[in-house]
Amino acid sequence: MEGAASAQALSRIGLAGLAVMGQNLALNIAEKGFPISVYNRTTSKVDETLDRAQREGQLPLIGQYNPRDFVLSIQRPRSVIILVKAGAPVDQTIAALSEHMEPGDTIIDGGNEWYENTERRITEANSKGLLYLGMGVSGGEEGARYGPSMMPGGSHEAYTNIRDILEKVAAQVEDGPCVTYIGEGGSGNFVKMVHNGIEYGDMQLISEAYDVLKNAGGLSNSELADIFAEWNRGELESFLVEITADIFNVKDELTGNGELVDKILDKTGMKGTGKWTVQQAAELSIAAPTIAASLDSRYMSGLKDEREEASEIFKKEGLKEEISSDINGSSVDKKRLIDDVRQALYASKICSYAQGMNLLKAKSGEKGWNLNLGEMARIWKGGCIIRAVFLDRIKKAYQRNPNLANLMVDPEFAREMVQRQAAWRRVVGLAVQKGISVPGMSASLQYFDTYRRSRLPANLVQAQRDYFGAHTYERIDLEGAYHTEWSKLARNARV
Repeated sequence: MEGAASAQALSRIGLAGLAVMGQNLALNIAEKGFPISVYNRTTSKVDETLDRAQREGQLPLIGQYNPRDFVLSIQRPRSVIILVKAGAPVDQTIAALSEHMEPGDTIIDGGNEWYENTERRITEANSKGLLYLGMGVSGGEEGARYGPSMMPGGSHEAYTNIRDILEKVAAQVEDGPCVTYIGEGGSGNFVKMVHNGIEYGDMQLISEAYDVLKNAGGLSNSELADIFAEWNRGELESFLVEITADIFNVKDELTGNGELVDKILDKTGMKGTGKWTVQQAAELSIAAPTIAASLDSRYMSGLKDEREEASEIFKKEGLKEEISSDINGSSVDKKRLIDDVRQALYASKICSYAQGMNLLKAKSGEKGWNLNLGEMARIWKGGCIIRAVFLDRIKKAYQRNPNLANLMVDPEFAREMVQRQAAWRRVVGLAVQKGISVPGMSASLQYFDTYRRSRLPANLVQAQRDYFGAHTYERIDLEGAYHTEWSKLARNARV
């Protein structure tokens, strides 16, 4: 039957790689009325997808069982999305498909790929006359099926070939679909990588809010569920806050006792995009302390056995895991703490997004990508993991001033930071007092405090560098570079 279907009419687009993300994206495309051919090396996955297409509304999806039939079943100029594991599997899939493709056809890699790999593949594709897009896709399995946020970078011509499909398939928000042409080269992958770095920061900050409310405020899971649900109706409205409220409500079905969240091992996994973000920030000399703190926290969580031993060692020395004896919140004004934590979370979040945006701006300058930061915020408003109402304010900040030095100095955000800083300091101070680690909130606060000061103690660091290494320094009152014989002058001063 598939053969007959493909003989009748060619598909509008193809998708290779039918793990859950691939299946869901293919079904989303078919459901939006675009006939699609699908292919997977393991043929059972093709059958599974065909079965779902029938069950989910007899969608116009055609299964193919070898690369040649798959490519030839798509109308010219062909566009093929590949959704396989990043790295070597992408190269293998491209090799298998491009053998049957013709100049003018397009390959779209929808995986979480390192942007330099995409740039290499663009060059290789061009040598065969093929067009190439590296497209970040965010929103997880649900997003892929019902509307993700997509970040395509590379050939503009390739983008225009499938723009109608992408705009229908993407999540829809009031100011358009959550997809736009990002820029040339590996810009789409880079933007998705930074999105994931911001996501690391967001998740860490939320987990710290939970830790403080639970361990300094003595709040139960059901109280936490209510608080996060309430927060999700205000300025913190976002996908991550919404799912956090849900998580606290889920009972442990295996034992029938309590909530599942308390039974989960406190050891975080990661795929690498957060690490890449922090490495890129370091390469570009961009401070990203909140994102770096979230990455460090994942590394520290991995030391579960060491942490348990350390906890015992310090207990023997008389130090409880939580330093304060009134840990259950007996001396804490719960209502005020909840409101303080809400404000601290919001202010910390602004810093995390500011760091991500600065990273995008710096890379865009280095590579000549000409990224539109307001548009990045707009396409993240729906479909993706960091989707939040707050992104609309970021979009507007960059519309007001496309050359904004830092999100924190946008007049609206600056006012909000100032309004929230007292609550923010109270939360970080309380956590420090009680021995609850809040690396993300602290990093955000230090970032804010460093950025807003017109004079830092860096003058002393410069003096030290000049003392031991003759690195020279500049003065605040005179032009030029200076070097001082510090040890000689210090000796004379002692005499």
